[in-house]
Amino acid sequence: MPSRRRRTALLVVIAAVAASAVVAAPSVAVAAPPVYTPGADGAGDPYFPFAGNGGIDVLHYDLDLDYAPPAPEPAPLTGHLSGVATIDLVPTQDLSRFNLDLRGLTATAVTVARKAATFAQVGDELVITPTKKLKEGKRAQVVVTYGGPTTRPTDIEGALYGWVTTRDGAMVVNEPDGASTWFPVNDHPVDKATYTFEISVPEGLVAVANGLPTGPPVTAGGTTTWNWDAPDPMAAYLATASVGDYVVNQYTAADGTPIFDAVDPTRLGAPSADLALTSDMIVFFAGLYGAYPFNSYGAIVDDDSVGYALETQTRSVFSRSAREGTIAHELAHQWMGDEVSPFRWADIWLNEGWATYSQWMWTEHRGGATAQQSFDEVMAIAADDPDEFWQVVVADPGALGLFVDPIYDRGAATLHALRVKIGDDAFFELAKAWVDRFGGATASTAEFTALAEEVSGEDLDAFFEAWLYAPEKPTEW
Repeated sequence: MPSRRRRTALLVVIAAVAASAVVAAPSVAVAAPPVYTPGADGAGDPYFPFAGNGGIDVLHYDLDLDYAPPAPEPAPLTGHLSGVATIDLVPTQDLSRFNLDLRGLTATAVTVARKAATFAQVGDELVITPTKKLKEGKRAQVVVTYGGPTTRPTDIEGALYGWVTTRDGAMVVNEPDGASTWFPVNDHPVDKATYTFEISVPEGLVAVANGLPTGPPVTAGGTTTWNWDAPDPMAAYLATASVGDYVVNQYTAADGTPIFDAVDPTRLGAPSADLALTSDMIVFFAGLYGAYPFNSYGAIVDDDSVGYALETQTRSVFSRSAREGTIAHELAHQWMGDEVSPFRWADIWLNEGWATYSQWMWTEHRGGATAQQSFDEVMAIAADDPDEFWQVVVADPGALGLFVDPIYDRGAATLHALRVKIGDDAFFELAKAWVDRFGGATASTAEFTALAEEVSGEDLDAFFEAWLYAPEKPTEW
């Protein structure tokens, strides 16, 4: 047994060691609780501030639609659409609530993660407050039941778009923000998603959507149901669910792409020979831009009097007629606009310029005017043209300038001038690199100009300033 003095000294040492251990113990950081906030009510596009929404990344839409077209004349041109949209999404922030775009139709029930959610419709926004807040990165499923009468909505310019009711069905064309007229959606190109469709219509009508049918239509009790699968990422403005008294033609293009054409019987004579060129066009554009990017292609030719054509993904829509040049234009969009979509609507010249220039190149391929001749026609327009053709800023035309002629023709002329400046090898390397690098997503004018400099090895600042940003006719570049 140690002496009292030694025992006391030992206790002092033990106490000192214990105290040192307490001081040396590492501090444990306590994570701050997540701060749940509402998602933004727009995707941030200055042209359309409330198009799209913040805080969510939609992965997939499953749309179960039941549509009754208008009764025969003289009944009003009003149909009725009922839908259940099952939406798989991932929050990009800790969410207390989030929005979807929904215009002109009424939501009657919403669930999030199988639990009833509180919701309200404020203007064109469906504001959803889930029972349990959503954690960033944790996948959730949203189910919206909705419906209402359908008419003929118009865009910011007063042109028909969205779910355009017709006497025998509907022509569905959404650019730029009309998808919200027929389903709840994150309605901006930056949020691409995959789609499946189940569309029930009166027996005898055909419902055509994106992608491929998953089986033959099923008819029971006077209703026919069509099922479609679109497995490639798609901007909402490129979705369709057109309904009509169509004649269907299915075949396979030379590169193996399945083709599904749906043509109104009153238009059968006009487009048939030109539509038959689709296979050759696919092969031609694949040689310029790379393999056709989607699982199918085809056309919807309606008899509506709108005079509309849209590069609906995998199934371009034409009203009244489908002529060779327009068919080439919309098909080229499948690469330039659909596979690579605009980051902001100000970038639309990349869609329309490439599609128009593709049309020029196809015309030359067919023995018509050369691309250089088409370019010369544009350059023949006077600098003081009364329609102010040269005063449009191509890379920033404004919300009301998305579809004006300079976006198409000056966009194409920009590309031809670039081709002449950097040479064919670099230009077509650029075209393929554009699709390869940004395919399945979106890209901006800044990213295009940077890629052009990267591929060509040239300083192109002055060139693009003259062609895309200066509100005047280029004279040197």
